[in-house]
Amino acid sequence: MSNSSTDSDIENAISNEEEEYLEQEEETPAVAKSHRPGFVSHNSDEKLGCGKGIIKDFKQTVGTWWCQEMSNFSLKTVGVSIFLFFAAVAPAITFGAIYQNSTNSMMGAIEMLLATAWQGIVYGLVGGQPMMINGATGPVLAIQTVLFEMSNNMDIPFLCFNAWVGIWLMIYLIFAAFVDLNRLMKHLSRFTDEIFASLIASIFILDALGNPLNQNGVYWYFVEDHKSHDAFRDDPNYDYLTTAFLSLTLMVGTTATAFLLRSMKHARFFPNQSIRNIICDFAVFTSIVAWVCIGNFLFSSVQTEKLNVPDTFAPTLECCDASCHTSWPADCPDQEAAWGRRPWLVNLMDTNGKPWAPVFCAVPAIFAFILVFLDDGITWHLVNHPANKLTHGDAYNYDTVVLGIMAGINSILGLPWLVASTVPSVIHIQAMAEKDKNGRITHAVESRLTHIGIHLLIGASVFALNVLKMIPVPVLYGVFLFMGIVSLSTNEFWQRFKMFFMQGSRLPDYPFTKYLPKNKIHMFTFCQVLLFILLTVFRSVKVIAIAFAVVIKICIPIRMYLLPRWFTEEELILLDGEDDEIEALVEKFENDGHVEEIVDEAEDQNAAFNYTTDAAYTVVPARTANKPRRRRKLSASLKSVFSGK
Repeated sequence: MSNSSTDSDIENAISNEEEEYLEQEEETPAVAKSHRPGFVSHNSDEKLGCGKGIIKDFKQTVGTWWCQEMSNFSLKTVGVSIFLFFAAVAPAITFGAIYQNSTNSMMGAIEMLLATAWQGIVYGLVGGQPMMINGATGPVLAIQTVLFEMSNNMDIPFLCFNAWVGIWLMIYLIFAAFVDLNRLMKHLSRFTDEIFASLIASIFILDALGNPLNQNGVYWYFVEDHKSHDAFRDDPNYDYLTTAFLSLTLMVGTTATAFLLRSMKHARFFPNQSIRNIICDFAVFTSIVAWVCIGNFLFSSVQTEKLNVPDTFAPTLECCDASCHTSWPADCPDQEAAWGRRPWLVNLMDTNGKPWAPVFCAVPAIFAFILVFLDDGITWHLVNHPANKLTHGDAYNYDTVVLGIMAGINSILGLPWLVASTVPSVIHIQAMAEKDKNGRITHAVESRLTHIGIHLLIGASVFALNVLKMIPVPVLYGVFLFMGIVSLSTNEFWQRFKMFFMQGSRLPDYPFTKYLPKNKIHMFTFCQVLLFILLTVFRSVKVIAIAFAVVIKICIPIRMYLLPRWFTEEELILLDGEDDEIEALVEKFENDGHVEEIVDEAEDQNAAFNYTTDAAYTVVPARTANKPRRRRKLSASLKSVFSGK
């Protein structure tokens, strides 16, 4: 670069990676034109039963894009793979520990790591939506915990009981895909998506800061009798407050450094845009390495909690006897040593003399199916949202078959079930996307290489467990916090929730803030808040956790039948519509010459709402003499917008 190059030239420089992506886009096959953002097969009225949807999904995703998605390697794929490895391995180990406690060691961290690794690698090779990340979730954990308690009450070995439920789950999922049950996903909208995504993001943030339900997070390091201090109580030099403050520093430092390096992409520092892109792509990985070194070497005298991983790669369950129905030493404390570990394959005939058990398992499998089907569907709906600018099409029915088969295999191996994981999937898209200065995605690189890379690293970590033990847990809490914040930043529900506390004249610039009065915006958001709280309660209370899926399902009819009683159709489009619907409506307003009229009316109503000390709204008519306006029902023009009149 010559000395005469200006800062502007540097800012506008395009990296080789971006040039390659644009060249690939220009070479896009014509068949893909129908799969541009805004087109999703599940929203069409085409009949896709009798397996037609599965075939169509395969052709428009794997059959069209597989070669390109397997060959678009770049430095970005390396950085994103390493970042999401840490983001995936930590929850896997954490969930594995919870599974071990909840199932009396029938499943544990090794089973979770193995399930995550093999399923991720295989899905990366044959799955329909490579931007989606599979993982463990709280609701699925709750379901399998209930199955463990049911099996104990019925005196049926858990692994056999769980395997048969998983087999029925596989059958239900394959049948659902065969009859195109995913057509129900067309009833999903941002209303439900945003509630569910906010719940998952809040779990990540709470687990980083301090979750009162599972005692995870840096807050609990400040509690003297917390379990994390147990390993160091015999050390006379150990001070729990010193550990707590260092843990807080590690978490905040990891999160802040990741955000700082991520912001370098649009900074004026460094010689050219390519270097800034590399720094941005490796931001989280660099932050993790830096703060792991700080925690282990700069403050080596201060003890911090490390990842609790097993010593060897083997099934978690150590059996009291050859039947492997009991766990050593919990169920046989007088026995000096375990008989051995359970075999990897579950004995499907080990029903403890209850031949009806395999058929009975079809009943609890219905609840598991509802949860898994909705969990997957909502996450896929979020991933395929037009705002993410994914162009390779969706694969709802095909992926339902793939994940159903994987659930069946995991059940036979005694591994946990994995589903589409919302926050890692959203973060994956964000990390692979190019954005404008306003933070909106302009395009996203859709690659299978990151998906495969993430899970290859997880598989390799199974054979490097001692290395994982060096990672301080607070550093991973910092990664959780980063992921939760990034996920919330793209959630419109969270943006509207913050508007409760904003000055009315300084609201962000959205179509709904321009054309709708504040009371309508707040009313819509308040409905989502109530459902968010309800979902949180059902997820948190173990006794009713199995009904969590039902509560998610309730969100759909509320949006379809209840909200239209309180909002006009056009108001719902502005608050809950897809981007193309909103653009069509705004364009209609402009063509009809009603923009100024509607904006003025909204401003009048906003000016009339004064926040009082009791948080009520006082409505005061506000009209100017020189601007006579007629009141216009927004819903009156809706039909003309979509009928083309």
